[in-house]
Amino acid sequence: MQGETTGRWQAIRSGFVATMIVWPGVAPFGMVYAVSALAAGLSFAETLGMSLIVFAGASQFTAVGLFAAGANPISIIAATAIINARHLLLAASTASYIRQSPGWLRAVVAFQLTDETYAVGVQQFEKTGGDAWFQFGANLSLYFIWALSTVIGSLLGALIPDPAGLGLDLIFPLTFIAFLMPMVRDRVNRSVALLAAGISVAAALWLPGSWYVLLAGLIGSAFGAWFAGVTPKTTPKEQL
Repeated sequence: MQGETTGRWQAIRSGFVATMIVWPGVAPFGMVYAVSALAAGLSFAETLGMSLIVFAGASQFTAVGLFAAGANPISIIAATAIINARHLLLAASTASYIRQSPGWLRAVVAFQLTDETYAVGVQQFEKTGGDAWFQFGANLSLYFIWALSTVIGSLLGALIPDPAGLGLDLIFPLTFIAFLMPMVRDRVNRSVALLAAGISVAAALWLPGSWYVLLAGLIGSAFGAWFAGVTPKTTPKEQL
């Protein structure tokens, strides 16, 4: 029993540390979110509460912008739901790795799952076969820094510079690409990645808002499921 507990803590710690690589990109935007939320009229408790309950940067920025513009609550909820719809795909992909874990742990992992922690977790799952405790640690790491940066941003206010002006907005896509590339090893993965990228760019040019994220995820996932079913299995040597 003690050995099992020790193993869990080691997995949580490993996931927590592995996700610290994205802290420099997350923290500045958490601070800017806090400044934007307070400027829009939210209280400190409401600003921090959104980070703790919603825990989704893009959705929080959108919600704050709509709140400042005087949008009705239904519009705000609908907009954030559409942006967060991609998390359904992330959770579905992760489920196969952690389905043997306790229900409460899977629920916590699902609640805290984000793009970045998903990339960290799946990369580990590919190596070890899956560990919900590692994913929990990865999620907890980002949850911690997002909440902490929200508090700091609320306290420092206008002293927070624009992260995009410092080039920190590039950390998100570059980090995600670094996690993604080692997993794009065979023909199915490469085909899905190229198709999703093409759909994402095309939809971003022609559609408003963040619909391109959802469309690329849905169409790419459907194509990947179909293509994997009709593509002969290859050995690791053939994948290379």
